[in-house]
Amino acid sequence: MRFTIPLWADLLAVGIGSLQGALFSAQFRDRRLDWLGVAIIGIATGLGGGLARDVMLSEPLAPLQSNWYLLVATGAAFIGMLAERLFRHLRHVITALDALTLGLFGAIGTTKALSLGLPPVPAIFVGVIAAVGGSILRDLLLAVPIAIMQVGSLYAVAAFAGTAVLVVLQAFSVDVLFAAIVCVAVTFGVRILAVLFRWSLPEQRPLELRRR
Repeated sequence: MRFTIPLWADLLAVGIGSLQGALFSAQFRDRRLDWLGVAIIGIATGLGGGLARDVMLSEPLAPLQSNWYLLVATGAAFIGMLAERLFRHLRHVITALDALTLGLFGAIGTTKALSLGLPPVPAIFVGVIAAVGGSILRDLLLAVPIAIMQVGSLYAVAAFAGTAVLVVLQAFSVDVLFAAIVCVAVTFGVRILAVLFRWSLPEQRPLELRRR
């Protein structure tokens, strides 16, 4: 199965990722980030997932194959900066954009991996890494705890759920666009529900020796 990811789909994921990254980073008043700093973090968030995906697949890096990637990422990052300055209460918007970014990059990454002939399990792995790659790079640049490793985030779990559904649908020859939409919806739903209902995986705790 060879399927070429439409440019508009990749750019949509990049734009939403950059918008979310800029909004997220602009909240940190104590970091005293200037406009360039916020823009760089936004651009890195938008491009990180796609770069990680293409590196793992040994494919030409998509953001370097067209002028549009950097232009869209930069424009979206500056829109994020302006939006944050105009609206002070954007926490729920950031969470929603974050969940949508997870779903989009997960769907694109998994679909691209399957189209290149990867087996289902490695394709899911590529999709999950593509989904969380931008947020990892964002958190590293901001020097904050990496979100996917924190209790209650369910970042990777949400991405895994969506990408796994996509692979199952593709195994039954479901139309690739429909399968990708379902992947985005499942990922978005799991992530938002996890936030609303505070779902989390069990926390790792050291064993306490009983005192005699």
